[in-house]
Amino acid sequence: MSQSLGGRRILLVIGGGIAAYKALDLIRRLRERGAQVRPLLTAGAQEFVTPLAAAALAGERAHTDLFDRAEEADIGHIKLARDADAVVVAPATANLMARMAQGDASDLASTVLLATTLPILIAPAMNVRMWQHPATQRNLTTLQADGVHVVGPNEGAMAEAEFGPGRLAEPVEIADAVEAMLGAAQQAGGFGFLADRASGKLRERPLAGKHVLVTSGPTHEPIDPVRYIANRSSGRQGHAIAAAAAVAGATVTLISGPVALPDPAGVTVVRVETAREMLAAVEAALPADIAVFAAAVGDWRPEATLGTKIKKDGTAVPPLGLVENPDILATIAGRGERRPTLVVGFAAETDSVLDNARAKLVRKGCDLLVANDVSAEGGVMGGLSNTIHLITRDGAVETWPTLDKDEVGRRLVARFRDLICG
Repeated sequence: MSQSLGGRRILLVIGGGIAAYKALDLIRRLRERGAQVRPLLTAGAQEFVTPLAAAALAGERAHTDLFDRAEEADIGHIKLARDADAVVVAPATANLMARMAQGDASDLASTVLLATTLPILIAPAMNVRMWQHPATQRNLTTLQADGVHVVGPNEGAMAEAEFGPGRLAEPVEIADAVEAMLGAAQQAGGFGFLADRASGKLRERPLAGKHVLVTSGPTHEPIDPVRYIANRSSGRQGHAIAAAAAVAGATVTLISGPVALPDPAGVTVVRVETAREMLAAVEAALPADIAVFAAAVGDWRPEATLGTKIKKDGTAVPPLGLVENPDILATIAGRGERRPTLVVGFAAETDSVLDNARAKLVRKGCDLLVANDVSAEGGVMGGLSNTIHLITRDGAVETWPTLDKDEVGRRLVARFRDLICG
């Protein structure tokens, strides 16, 4: 096992939700990568896992009490807040996120989180309705604006027999996100482009006053009232870019095809279904300073949409004639006065990734192209992470390591800021 976190010290705050049991596996995953893990359990977490179990797996004492006499003799909560390289909150419940956003310090976990100047990664986990509630999304926006990193939540079955976003990211995904966060902080020489946690001051929001337009998700091209042509895009990457742009202070318009994702906080969302509807919505949203075309728009649509369901009656298979959809990226990149200052395209490729992406950049006329390999080896389309290549107009290529899509979104927004703000 790679010692990619060798020597790193992680303070793991375990929140009080049913997903707390996965925190035990997370301890194991982090230690496999060489990290030292110090567990801190909230009172709620102790209803699901015991401090003894966490301590045994971590090889460190588990901390639970703000008023522990032995610990607080030398201000133990302050030492916990500083004696590490990063703080990970998993699971981050709705309650814990709310207290973090409000600066609450009513127990050991919230006090440490308020006192720390370390990089923080939260892994939210809660009921789908709690996650989608406007209050939780507002808290998420506040935390991201404060420089907090986020991984997940994933979509899936809930303990309450419901389905949707709200599942804790898998321990391996969280460990990957810890690596990415620490690597990005080291590369940048600090916590990130939005916050200087060491000084306790927020930097000016770099995209304040800018309008960012983002397309996201698939399009659905109807065949008849019950069938359509689509693709496997989940919309996660486009939504992550929109969320990061909003945190960076931009006014954001997100034009989304059909997705099963909550709307990013602080973003104006326009929902569409077809490629033609998406183009019309994009044109209506102009002018924009930055336009990011992350949607996987259908290249073709049926030449005719039937008003009644096609029946499978044993006769010949009905013909399906196709016509080409409008090219949204090329249309906007080719505009004159209303062309956005920065036009960014995406290319999902399965072979000859860089060659195909370079050709697409030239053909479409965009300023920057984000290429990703969606072959079985490179990562299935609709997944939780991306390995991307940034290609500029002069043909330069920058390849990033595999990152979760939220982190990709944050890094892309930082790059857009550099390109448009100088």
